[in-house]
Amino acid sequence: MRGRLLLGSCVLLLLVAAGAGCRASGPEAVTPGLAARGTPLTTAKPARQDLDNRVSLAGRVTMNPLFGVVAPVAGQIRYRDVDPPEGTPTRPTRVASIWAGGKSRRVDVPSGSVFAGRLMDDRSTVTAGMPVVSARRIGYGLVAEIDGAQAYQISDSLTSVQAQIKNGPGPFACKVLGTIAALPAGTVPEPPAREPSADSSADPSTAPVAPVRPPAGIHQQVEPSEPTGMRLVCTAPPGIKLINGASATLEVVTARAENALVLPVEAVAGGQGNGKVDVVGPDGGRETRDVVLGLSDGKVVQITSGLTGDETVAVPGPNLPPAEPAEPGQPGRPAGPMGGK
Repeated sequence: MRGRLLLGSCVLLLLVAAGAGCRASGPEAVTPGLAARGTPLTTAKPARQDLDNRVSLAGRVTMNPLFGVVAPVAGQIRYRDVDPPEGTPTRPTRVASIWAGGKSRRVDVPSGSVFAGRLMDDRSTVTAGMPVVSARRIGYGLVAEIDGAQAYQISDSLTSVQAQIKNGPGPFACKVLGTIAALPAGTVPEPPAREPSADSSADPSTAPVAPVRPPAGIHQQVEPSEPTGMRLVCTAPPGIKLINGASATLEVVTARAENALVLPVEAVAGGQGNGKVDVVGPDGGRETRDVVLGLSDGKVVQITSGLTGDETVAVPGPNLPPAEPAEPGQPGRPAGPMGGK
């Protein structure tokens, strides 16, 4: 029995020694699952697809919303006297003209809306696109308030708006009314006084002057329009059921590109027009290449130049090197706290 124990102990010692010898003489252990630094783990090929940029706005169904009408050209504005309508206008209403170079251009309030006020003094010089008249849509409209950043994104892209009523109809095309610019309070001139009749025997200096009364109708008196912030106002097609106060989402297509060359956003470093990608060669090496960027929908980004479309690109994209610190007092880094020394 004692001999067996001694023999087992000797065998165990030999195994331990052999294992120790293998570890000492073998190669260094490599942690599984980790690739060498800089090795591209995923690649992507440029593809082609239609692409557009969209901005979503929170809106609401509103009755009789106010909107602005802009000057079609630069020039001098000359307002017209506008009588209150006897009903909802079925044709555009001419409310002013812009004179430039001896020619005039009409300023019309669209059909279905009424004149609400002048936004400028008569014979003022205006620029193209400046709000000059406020108008009020008769009936339902969809209104979304806009902040400054959104205004610059969508100012030139109001031709394509889709609306979705929360828990209601949609999406449907929503026709934009007027401009998105903020409006000052609009003013309406007083109606001219009626001259006394020529055959009156009374003294003209003491005869009462009867004011001109607007025709009877839905708008017997036009109230000055209130100021507004920047807003988008649009109308739904006929047959769409709207409920005043219902929440809605308005989606504006700000730009569109057809058959655009695109890459996943993860493959591109940079933004705002310029970027970099790592092109992977047949041997697995990387070449960082400058590219010019276009539209992006958050998933892919358009490559307008810098690639032919046949390349293989590493994902993720290259890491941009940090900016080198500037010498004290040089541009790029202040000399001390708050720019002091």
